[in-house]
Amino acid sequence: MATNCIRCLARPSLPPSFLVNASSSLRIQSLPSTASMGKRYASKLNRPTTNGPRKNEKVKGQKTLRIKKKPPPKTGKPPQPGERKAMRKRIVLSNTNALEVPGMRELDKGLVGEWEMGIRDARRQAEEGHWVLEGALGMVAKEGAKEGEAKNGEGVIGQVVALQGQTVDSLRAVEAFKTTQGWGFFRRPGLLIREESVMLSRKLIQAEQGNLRLVIDGERGTGKSLLLLHAMATAFVRGWIVINIPEAQEVTNAMNDYAPLPNTNPTLFTQPTYTATLLSRINKANPILADMEISLTHSLPIPIQSNISLSRLCELGARDPDVAWPIFQAFWAELMAEGMPPVLLSLDGLSNIMRESMYLAPDTSKVHAHDLALIDHFVNYLSGKRRLENGGAVLAAASRSHAPTSKSMELVLKQLVELQKGEEEITEKDPFEKSYDDRVEWALGVGSEKATKAGPVEVLKLKGLSKKEARGLMEYWAKSGVLRKKVDEKEVAEKWALAGNGVVAEIERGALRMRI
Repeated sequence: MATNCIRCLARPSLPPSFLVNASSSLRIQSLPSTASMGKRYASKLNRPTTNGPRKNEKVKGQKTLRIKKKPPPKTGKPPQPGERKAMRKRIVLSNTNALEVPGMRELDKGLVGEWEMGIRDARRQAEEGHWVLEGALGMVAKEGAKEGEAKNGEGVIGQVVALQGQTVDSLRAVEAFKTTQGWGFFRRPGLLIREESVMLSRKLIQAEQGNLRLVIDGERGTGKSLLLLHAMATAFVRGWIVINIPEAQEVTNAMNDYAPLPNTNPTLFTQPTYTATLLSRINKANPILADMEISLTHSLPIPIQSNISLSRLCELGARDPDVAWPIFQAFWAELMAEGMPPVLLSLDGLSNIMRESMYLAPDTSKVHAHDLALIDHFVNYLSGKRRLENGGAVLAAASRSHAPTSKSMELVLKQLVELQKGEEEITEKDPFEKSYDDRVEWALGVGSEKATKAGPVEVLKLKGLSKKEARGLMEYWAKSGVLRKKVDEKEVAEKWALAGNGVVAEIERGALRMRI
């Protein structure tokens, strides 16, 4: 007869000495047996229940100590209305820690006068056959031309020129500076003179006797907004009146009050507050308006004197948004009168106005951007439907940073660039695309009889900097104390190649902002 039970046979038995030694060195975890589990379950069932209060349980009528955590004291005052937006849009144009760059030229009447002389020399050399005028934006050397023949005003290409104090104040008033352009790195604002800068300045000088309609296009970071700023600086130096819409999305994103304009078909919508703000910027940016008096008779909602200045007229419109649009129309009529200086109309973010806006019509349909009164005014001059009577230019810069896409605008600009290059094959419309907009084609001077009389707009396609321009820019950074590297051919070639063949924003990010 077996001396061990079945339970003992299931597990091999060990001598007591081994179990004692093993328990002191190792902990052997065994599965709970059925008997032990039954004992524990029975003990729980037989446990006496108590109706008395549990530990830490509050008894009725007993007081307990409650310590509430006090909120942190508010030491600062809350931001005022508009304070955070002002901080977000704050522009720093000077850095006292940066070094003063000696020998910097200024963008003044002397430099612009050299570019004006270059226009006459270009015409003379074109007649002699040394240079051939190509399109509307420049000239190229003809075969057999004299090598090394310098053109007036082009010796400054690849250099950084400083902006005068009055020009800086005017550019700040029209909000031409952007928060992402890195002005706070340097002692004073400056602009890199590129080949496209000289070409555009010459076109502006020629536009004093005519009209220029130009769209600046290019990849992201190629300097479209900076070239538009260069055009505005040139216009201020020449004594023009500059009207700028710094961000087109602020006009179309339904963040301003609007109202239908009576007696318009199709119905136009005015934006009283934005128009009043625009009049205020125009008045601050153009001090020459204080010396000009009104010469026409206007029917305005408010009485005005017959001999007030245009500056005072803008002040009246900026003070009361309800009369801002009629005063803007009266102000524009004065600018188109005989004997007034040329006008520069500029807009940044063209794709925002080449589509439907975020505003809603009374029937809850979206309002097209061209049905906004300010945009309609700009588009009429961009398309060529109306002319600037005293000369001037209408400039628009496309945007690639968080900008909506417009199939029609992209197609038209691509076709116009191909036409300017003289290519035989022109890109056609996609027959399966349904989002083309005829109004966009009309705004760019294509697809309308009235617009084609003035011709399509000119397109300036920006690319990366040349190595000469990139070296001049990096040398300026080194002289300012911002770039602490030796600027030689190897360093310039490396930064130029890593920046996608000279994309200026990528050069700045790789040389100034990136820290490894």
